[in-house]
Amino acid sequence: MDRGIVFPGQGSQEPGMGRDLAEHWSVAMDLWKKAETLSGLPLREIYWDTDDAAMAVTRNLQPALTVVNIGLWLFAASRLSARTVAGHSLGELAALCAAQVLSVEATLELACLRGKLMDEAVNQDGRMAAILKLSQAQVEQVVADAVAGSGQELRIANYNTPAQFVISGHAQAVDLACAAVKPVKGRALILPVSNAFHSPYMAEAGAELARYMDRLDWRDPKIPLYLNVTGKPEPDGVQLKRIMQQQMTSSVLWTQTIEQQYADGVRTFIELGPKGALSRMVTQILSDRDGVCSIAISSLDQLAQLEELNQ
Repeated sequence: MDRGIVFPGQGSQEPGMGRDLAEHWSVAMDLWKKAETLSGLPLREIYWDTDDAAMAVTRNLQPALTVVNIGLWLFAASRLSARTVAGHSLGELAALCAAQVLSVEATLELACLRGKLMDEAVNQDGRMAAILKLSQAQVEQVVADAVAGSGQELRIANYNTPAQFVISGHAQAVDLACAAVKPVKGRALILPVSNAFHSPYMAEAGAELARYMDRLDWRDPKIPLYLNVTGKPEPDGVQLKRIMQQQMTSSVLWTQTIEQQYADGVRTFIELGPKGALSRMVTQILSDRDGVCSIAISSLDQLAQLEELNQ
C-alpha cells in the first residue's frame, strides 16, 4: 500500500517535543545543537524545560519544530518506504529535506530565518481567524461579503479540511467575516498571531526569504513532493524553488494536497511530528474514501509502529 509522509506546522508545538528521541539517538541531539547554533536561541531549554510563553514565539518555534520533524524522519527513513511527502505551512520545510531537495543544514537555516522574519513582521492591521463548521462555498461567500463591506484585503489562507478554514487579512475585514459566521451556524475564532500570515501582508518578509532561497542549492526531489501553493507535486528543483518563494504570501491548499495524493494512489498517511493534528485532518478530508489509514507518530515509542507497518 502506498504511503505518504506529512509534517505538521506552527501550532503543533508541545512541551518536551523531540526530547526522547534526542536523548536516545545522537543524530537527533545534534540537530537540536545545530539549530541552537544557527538561531542563537536556547531551544532545548525552551521546549524541554517548558517555558510556555517562549514556546509560542515564532522565532523559537519554527527551528525547534523543524528539528523535531526532521529528526523523526531521519530515524524513520530507514524503516519504511514512502511514495510521497508533504508538509503543512512550516512543515513544508521538513518535506523539502525529506525529499532531499535541500540539505539538513540548509533546511535548518531556512527555518531559522523564516521564524525570525515572521516574528518581526508585526502589523496591527493584520489578523487571522479560524472558521469552522461551514462549507468552502459558504466561507468564500463570507470572505467576499467582508471584502465588499470593508474595502480591505481578506482571503482564505488555509484550506485545512472541508469544514475547517483560516482567513487572513485586514482586521476590519476579518471582524466583519467573523460576525457573519454565526448567523449561518458556523464558528469563528480569532487566532493569537502578530500578522496576517499567508497573505499579501507578508510580502516584505516573503521577498527577503525568497532572496535567501536563491542562494541555496535546490535539487530535484527524490520523492514526489506535494506543495501547499498548488496542491500538486513538482519534479523540477528550480521550479520548486520558485513555487516555494511564493509560500509566505499564498494560501495553504491542504485539502487539495491530501486529495491529490489519494488520487495518485496514497492510502496510508503517516504524520511525523507533535500532536497529530494533520492525521485528524486527513481522516476528515478523506472521510468518504475507501481504504484510508492515518497514523500519527511523535515519539520514540510510537516509532515502533513503523516496524509493524513493514510486516
